[in-house]
Amino acid sequence: MADENFKEDFEALLEMARDKSAAGRAALVSTVSDLFYNRNDVLTDHERALMSDILRQLIHAAEMSVRQDLSRKLAALDNVPHELVVMLANDEIEVAHPILAKSSLLHDSDLIEIIRHRTLQHQLSIAMRRTISETVADALVENGDEDVIKALLENGSAHLSKATMEYLVEQSKRVNSYQNPLVTRPDLDPQLARRMYMWVSAALRNYMVDQFDIDPRDIDERLDHTVSEITSRPVDPGEDRHGGPDKARELAQKLADAGQVTPEFMVRVLRQGEIPLFEAMFAIHSGLRVRLLQRIMFEPGGEALAVACKGVDMPKNHFASIFMLTRKARGGEQAISPAELTRVLALYDRVQPESAQAMLRRWQRDPEYLNALRVLATGKDGEVPDDPGRLDNPRSDAS
Repeated sequence: MADENFKEDFEALLEMARDKSAAGRAALVSTVSDLFYNRNDVLTDHERALMSDILRQLIHAAEMSVRQDLSRKLAALDNVPHELVVMLANDEIEVAHPILAKSSLLHDSDLIEIIRHRTLQHQLSIAMRRTISETVADALVENGDEDVIKALLENGSAHLSKATMEYLVEQSKRVNSYQNPLVTRPDLDPQLARRMYMWVSAALRNYMVDQFDIDPRDIDERLDHTVSEITSRPVDPGEDRHGGPDKARELAQKLADAGQVTPEFMVRVLRQGEIPLFEAMFAIHSGLRVRLLQRIMFEPGGEALAVACKGVDMPKNHFASIFMLTRKARGGEQAISPAELTRVLALYDRVQPESAQAMLRRWQRDPEYLNALRVLATGKDGEVPDDPGRLDNPRSDAS
């Protein structure tokens, strides 16, 4: 094809662009489409460069409706000059949307530049693309717009890095709109899924307790059953429900089978400094995981330990011994003052057995659920409240 033919084509295209009628716009789009569909495969590099130059000038001369039609036509093609696609992608969103959502010719670097410098509507269009790399997804998340992130999460073909997933799961504690699209994503890691479901269940539980006249214990079992079904996974061969060192766990189980795991025997083992064996026995006796039990045993105030011991009907004198011995086992601490011991024993007396047993059942089900409730109650991770009984029923007193 000679350059003269290009000039003739260019003049014809400009003439069509000047025609503002619907018929003129239709003819223009049809002609451009024909040029790409029918002739681009046989163009030389020089001719292709001339074609790109014609189209760039045409775009600048064309009105919005023409650019929109052109964008829709070119979005599905894979032989369009890259610079032309980038130009359309940076146009007004009415023009850019088809290209941003569908064109496979845009590079990650093109998309990231548009995310950083164009509008939220441009970001939303990118979040709906059929394929999104981790790099582009990270750029969308970094901008922090909740609607854009929600659209990204709802896009099952978007690839999200593990770090981004963890960040968004954490953000879902405050942004409710992230919760449903996150937990329904097939690529959500099982551990993150467990954390998510525990958080959503705890939030739902507190909402129901606050809004309706419902005993929280009536809904805990139902929520827990649902969570267990959804987040069930094979048990790690190196860890069973009670965890802990293998030898201590095996010995504790033999002692339990022989009926020897009694409060008196557990205190004696603890006095002898056999802490792993004591932990394994207490785990069996209480139904708690060793890792959670260790947190309960060695947290500074002793409140959770008082609730756990009350929940398993541990006699008060044995609880006092366990409290004193576990404080000593922490090491590097001063002797427990009489006032401190009096305080924790008063708490033990104040907690009702029913409340302690209900709390123990919740800890038995899943420590992550406990932590989710704690965050809702205190706004902070990893803290034990002054009155653990309030986690069982925020509207009642544990005393």
